[in-house]
Amino acid sequence: MLELVSTNPIIRALILVAIFGLVALVVFSVSAVTSRRMRLSRDLATLSGDTDSATSETLTRQRTDGAWAKMVKRIEDAGLSLGDSNDSKLEQQLKAAGYESASAPRVYTLVRLMLVFVLPGLFLLNAYFQAEPPGLGQLYLTCALLAVLGLYVPNLFIRAKADRRRTEIINGFPDCLDLMLVCVEAGLGLEATLDRVGREMVTTHPRVAAMLTETTLLMRAGASREDALRRMGSESSVDEIRSFSTLLIQSDKLGTSLATTLRVYSAEMREARRLRAEEKAHRLPVLLSIPLVVFMLPTMIGVLILPAAVLTIRQVVPAMVGEPIQ
Repeated sequence: MLELVSTNPIIRALILVAIFGLVALVVFSVSAVTSRRMRLSRDLATLSGDTDSATSETLTRQRTDGAWAKMVKRIEDAGLSLGDSNDSKLEQQLKAAGYESASAPRVYTLVRLMLVFVLPGLFLLNAYFQAEPPGLGQLYLTCALLAVLGLYVPNLFIRAKADRRRTEIINGFPDCLDLMLVCVEAGLGLEATLDRVGREMVTTHPRVAAMLTETTLLMRAGASREDALRRMGSESSVDEIRSFSTLLIQSDKLGTSLATTLRVYSAEMREARRLRAEEKAHRLPVLLSIPLVVFMLPTMIGVLILPAAVLTIRQVVPAMVGEPIQ
C-alpha cells in the first residue's frame, strides 16, 4: 500500500487534498464554535442592566477580537512588524473592498507572507513524495513563481472585491436618490432623509444603506454636514458618490433647493446606468463571436467539406493514379 502511494502521483495528490480539507474543516468548526460563544456572551451582556457599557464593549470586540486580529497582535508582540511602508494607501484600498477594521492592513500583510511560504512549501512537499523528484533548476523556478503568485493573489482578490463593491454601489445609488427625493419632498431634512433611506434600503442595497447610516451617525455624533458628506465620498471610492457629496455640500452652502438637486442628479445617474446596460448589450455580439469562431465554425466547415472529401477520395484520386473507380 505504501509503495503504491509513493509511486502514484494521483493518489498522493488526493491524500494532500484530503489533508487540506480535514484541516480546513477543523479550523472552520473551531471558528464557528468560537463565534457562537462570543455571540452568546454579547447577547448576555446586552440583556444585563448596563446597556451602554455592553454596547460599547460589543462594538470594541467586533473591531478587535477577530481571530486574525489576535494572531496579528501576537506576532507583533513577538517582535515582527507587519506594518506597510504605504499604510494609508493600503488602508484605503481595503476600505474600498469592505474591510474597515483597524487591523485589516496588518492582516493583509500577514496573509501575503503566509502565501509566499505556503505555496512553495506545498510544492516541495509534493515533490518530496514523488518517485522521481524534479531537478534543482525546476524546483527553484517553480518555487519562485509560486512565491510571486502568493504575493500578488491577495492584491488581485482585493481589487476584484473592490470593483464588485463599487459596481453594487453604482447600480443601487439611483434608487437611493429616488427615495431621498421622496423624503425631501415630504418635508424631511437631510439628516432625517439619510437615516430613513438607510433603514429602508438594508435588504435591497445593503452597501448603500451602510454608507448612508454611517454618514447619519457621524452627523449625530457632532460632525458637520460638510465633513460627514466629504468622508462619505472619500471612503466610498466611487466617483459618482464623490460628485454627489460635493453637490450636496454646495447646495447646503448656497441655499438652493435640495429637491431640485436630487431630481436632476437622479435623472443623470439613471441615464448613466441605462448607458452602461446598453454598452454591455452591444458587447455581447463581439463576445459571442469568439466561441462561435473557435468551436462552431470548424465543425460547420468539416460537415460541409466531408461529402466532397469522401467523393474526392473515392473517385478523383483513383482516376489520377490510374486505378479503376469502384
